[in-house]
Amino acid sequence: MSNPTQASTTISNIGVAMFAIADQGAATAYCTQNLGWELRADDPFGDEGANRWVEVAPSGSTARLALNPPMGDWGPGGSAIGAETPDVEAEYARGQAIDAVKRAR
Repeated sequence: MSNPTQASTTISNIGVAMFAIADQGAATAYCTQNLGWELRADDPFGDEGANRWVEVAPSGSTARLALNPPMGDWGPGGSAIGAETPDVEAEYARGQAIDAVKRAR
């Protein structure tokens, strides 16, 4: 369904789905060893590299699954998706026009 008054999206792809999991090592092993997925990233980040950014995906997939540790006030939550666009400013303006973007106060 299309709304003729709404500007077209510039989002071209769902790039990454992010989920907080309790044990990155076990989740990574399950995805790579049991499911046969590829390890796409395993990079330290944060204070002195205390955290890891881990991504896995089926072979040939452009979308990735990020296996994130619970962090800060997010607790066990913190799930999100990352969309890809060649024009972030245009997509932000489009989101504001359809009342989909709210500024943090």
